[in-house]
Amino acid sequence: MKLLVCISQTPDTTANISFKDNNTAFNPDGVQFIMNPYDEWYALVRALELKEAVGQGTVTILNVGPATNDVVIRKGLAIGADDAVRIDTEATSANYVAKQIAEYAKDKGYDAIFFGKETIDFNGAIVPSMVAEYLDLPFVSLAQHMDVNGNTATLKRDIEGGVEVLSVDFPFVLSAAKGLAEQRIPNMKGIMMSRRKPLNVVAAVDVPNTVEVVHFETPPAKSAVKLIDPDNMDELVNLLHNEAKVI
Repeated sequence: MKLLVCISQTPDTTANISFKDNNTAFNPDGVQFIMNPYDEWYALVRALELKEAVGQGTVTILNVGPATNDVVIRKGLAIGADDAVRIDTEATSANYVAKQIAEYAKDKGYDAIFFGKETIDFNGAIVPSMVAEYLDLPFVSLAQHMDVNGNTATLKRDIEGGVEVLSVDFPFVLSAAKGLAEQRIPNMKGIMMSRRKPLNVVAAVDVPNTVEVVHFETPPAKSAVKLIDPDNMDELVNLLHNEAKVI
């Protein structure tokens, strides 16, 4: 079983986000970065579980980004991936990233390509489907459970009003949602071994970047909490109706 897990680096959920260059670029100063949780907790761990169940194979992690991403990549190796690849370029748009991944993977013979369902910074959830399209492979999104029998995987995901069960033959692309696996914490042995595992840096392919960031902006600041006397129901109703507009 030869598996590829695509990971992203994202700001920690507690980071204070700001922008620079006239609000056209993210400001990384003072920001702690982590591996995107959907990639780490669900996609990577499920790929490792699949390899372990089969009893043989490899799990490779792939990141599109600069050398500053290597720390996050090494964490993936510490969790259990066999090797890693970093495509040495800035992740400028979803399409650009998808094309880089597809060009790298197209002749490698992977049995499955795993993604987290989305990144927690952009929440686009579109790179996995783009990669599947470029590679002409079946795609299953938001997978929450997977069983494998021979060359066929049975996947489940939540839909409006119920659960959808899908059957797909390898190879395929999937995006992992909560429930597909359970988080693994790197142990000391894994951390030490990760230093000896290969992290291969490859050049990016020449792909036109058709998307340009025009402007970033932060959401409006939350207003202060208003305390209403429990006996003053008229004021409470007025605020809920005219200010909060929830009734």
